[in-house]
Amino acid sequence: RNVNDVIALDRAALRNPSATGPELFRLLHRLRAGKFSLVVDFQGYGETAWLSWWSGAPERWGSVYGAGREWLYTRGITRNERIHHADWHLSLLRQCGLRAGEIQNEFVLPVEALAEARKLFMENNLDPAKSTLFLQPFTSTPFKSWPLENFLALARHFHSRGVQIIFGGGPADRAALEPARTAGFAVSAGAPLLVSAGLVKLSTLTIGGVTGLLHLAVAMQKRVVMLIGPASEPGFPYQHRNWGMTPAVGHNVADIQVSAVIDACSKALNESAGNASC
Repeated sequence: RNVNDVIALDRAALRNPSATGPELFRLLHRLRAGKFSLVVDFQGYGETAWLSWWSGAPERWGSVYGAGREWLYTRGITRNERIHHADWHLSLLRQCGLRAGEIQNEFVLPVEALAEARKLFMENNLDPAKSTLFLQPFTSTPFKSWPLENFLALARHFHSRGVQIIFGGGPADRAALEPARTAGFAVSAGAPLLVSAGLVKLSTLTIGGVTGLLHLAVAMQKRVVMLIGPASEPGFPYQHRNWGMTPAVGHNVADIQVSAVIDACSKALNESAGNASC
C-alpha cells in the first residue's frame, strides 16, 4: 500500500540477444532519470550492487556478502547469515542510521486475486466455510522438501476426517503432483502466485517447506506449519518461530515424522477453528 512505483525488469527480453540492448538501456535510463536520493540494496548481488551505483544516488546502502562490492555503496554492511532475512534487512537499516518503530509483517491481498481463488474453490467443489488444508510440497531446493509421499499420507489422514485438501505448486510441479490428482485431491499447481495466495487466504492452514508462499501466508496473518531442515535454517515463519518444525540436529527435513506433523496440524486446526480433535 505504501509503494508508489515499481520498476519492472523484463527478464525474457534480457535473455533475448536481439532485445537485450534496448531493455538494458531502458532500465539504465529509468534508474538514472529517477534522481533517487537513497538506494537500499537488500540483495547485494553483483548486478544489484552495480545498478545501485549506476543510479547516481548520493546515499547507497547495501548488504555485502561478496568481496569487492563494498565500493559500490556509500554504506556497505557485511551480511549476517545466521538470522532471519527480515531481521537482517532491519539490522541493515538500523546500522545505516534509520530508526525502525513497531514492525508489522503485513501483506494485503488484491481483491481480484481473492475473487479468482474463490472461483478455483468452486470449480473444485470446495467450500470456504469448511476446514481446508493447503499443502505446498515442493521448495526450490529438493533436499529442503519433505517427501511427497508424506504429504499424501497427511492429506489422506485429514481428508478421512472431513477436512478439505488442496495441493499447490508452480507450473513446473504439475507433473510431480499427478499422484495427488490421481488420489482425488484438488491440485492448483500453475496458478498465479497471487491467486495461490488467495487460496491460502481461504484455507484454514498451510503446510509446506521454506517457500515464499508460506512466508506470504504469515504476512496475511494465516496459520502455517513450516517444515524446516536442517535445524540451523534461519528462515522460520517471521515473528512466529513456534509455527516451524525441524528435525533433530544432524538430520534432514525428510526425517520429520508424519505422525509429528499430523499432531502439529491438528493443534493448529483446533487453534484456528476451535473444532474437535482431528
